[in-house]
Amino acid sequence: MMAINDWPDTERPREKLLRDGAATLSDAELLALFIRTGTRGRSAVDIGRDLVGEFGGLRQVLTADRAALCSARGLGPARYALLQAALEMGRRYLDQALRRAGPLSSPLQAADFLTHHLRDRKREVFAMLYLDTRHQVIDYEELFEGTLAGATVHPREVVRSVLEHNASAVILAHNHPSGIAEPSQSDATLTRRLRDALELVDVRVLDHIVIGDGEFVSMSDRGLF
Repeated sequence: MMAINDWPDTERPREKLLRDGAATLSDAELLALFIRTGTRGRSAVDIGRDLVGEFGGLRQVLTADRAALCSARGLGPARYALLQAALEMGRRYLDQALRRAGPLSSPLQAADFLTHHLRDRKREVFAMLYLDTRHQVIDYEELFEGTLAGATVHPREVVRSVLEHNASAVILAHNHPSGIAEPSQSDATLTRRLRDALELVDVRVLDHIVIGDGEFVSMSDRGLF
């Protein structure tokens, strides 16, 4: 099999990216840029294509656990680390973009950001966006991590963290590892408890967003608190 270095320039992933932009690359070609070298009889693109097929897509490759990904043929700890670094750079880019975006004006703005952070988590995570008086983002923090079925949230810790960030308003968020974003009755009860607790320190709960797999629910829009 011909090595990538022996391919025509028009077909090499790196040259293709430089010439036509990253959006023109397939998922396998993007992975190949991090894999860099192939194995006997298989190019880096072949390995990337196999990974996409084995795990079910690029997103599943990037969010696979370390043991599963490192055991795949053609990979290992070093390449796993490169992929994780790329994923974290993407998250930090989104963090900075959200902070520069100005005041939040719709649930969709927050939900897009929260989806990238919470959608692929294997356990339920409770998080918050801290906002100033103009509803600009001060910070994002994940406060509690639980199990597949739920996470225990302590209102006292929520209030303490809000005061430490000197926030004037917050957006609550958590994921449903099942992928179904529909809020439960306990979600609504918790939201009302946190709303009441934060009102005592003059902090508004603007929304509680539940993140599923490719969907989200704004509990504020639903009138659930």
